[in-house]
Amino acid sequence: MSEQRVDVDEMVEIPTRVLVESMIRDDATIDASELYMVAGALGMSDQQVRLQIKRLANEGLIIQEGRGRRALLRVGGELVDSIGPNVEFVRFMYDQDRGAAPWNGVWHLVGFAVPEARRHDRDAVRDGIVGLGGAAVQGGLYVSPNSWEPYIDTLASRLDIAGYLTRLTTTDLRVGNLESPRDIAAQLWPLDKIATGHQRLLTVAQTRLDRLTDPHELSPSEMLTVLVELAAEFTRASEPDPLLPPELLPQPWPGTQARAVLAACWTQLMHRETLLHAWPRMFHSYADVIRQVSAVGDSPD
Repeated sequence: MSEQRVDVDEMVEIPTRVLVESMIRDDATIDASELYMVAGALGMSDQQVRLQIKRLANEGLIIQEGRGRRALLRVGGELVDSIGPNVEFVRFMYDQDRGAAPWNGVWHLVGFAVPEARRHDRDAVRDGIVGLGGAAVQGGLYVSPNSWEPYIDTLASRLDIAGYLTRLTTTDLRVGNLESPRDIAAQLWPLDKIATGHQRLLTVAQTRLDRLTDPHELSPSEMLTVLVELAAEFTRASEPDPLLPPELLPQPWPGTQARAVLAACWTQLMHRETLLHAWPRMFHSYADVIRQVSAVGDSPD
């Protein structure tokens, strides 16, 4: 796979709801003045923000106290629990990047045959398996190189379909005429598309790192804007990524490069942690992962 250059506009496109979720603080509140300030920096109108707040309020996810930019938004637990990175998976990404999670050559497969009468559950289990990084080998049979059994079992239990699932592992997988693990991975997963997402993240992260390391100190609103942009772009690149081990990926893999620059950005933001009265909850989630990864990387063998 040839390296591609991805052109990225200076401004990252972020859905209004994602912005609102990104601004939730540890005490489950949002400062409306900060929210409107960051929205403006991202090219959003006040009207967009007001409409999104109204939608979330109608869903019972937000209670607004006060009006306009002076308002305080109190966020319900359902919305608070749904935001932020899955720390376990982000940590696994960085473990893979530093060679701490080598592939053992085992393929993990799951097959399902959920009855037509339970079509909703059948669709849900398929979406759940794909969300865990699985790729379809053929109808109803999915594969991953990662040990996903605990997550598959949790998914099956939640949907009450364990009786319709078959799980197995093998070191001898052949897909059509393909026997090489790398060739199989290239056939089953859209690696070019995934790589393009990481190339975009790399470009965005490098641009923001240049701003963060510039002698000119960023204002609180500028720091919050960078935080939201990085988190949104990381989510956009990571969601379709099955987290294949490096042994199955073209090298150099842009995801590894992008996450390294992203970690450098987060480290810079962590150095400025005292400059804001209250950093968003999401910031602490990412910062905790970077601290863990840094601590492991600095520890002696």
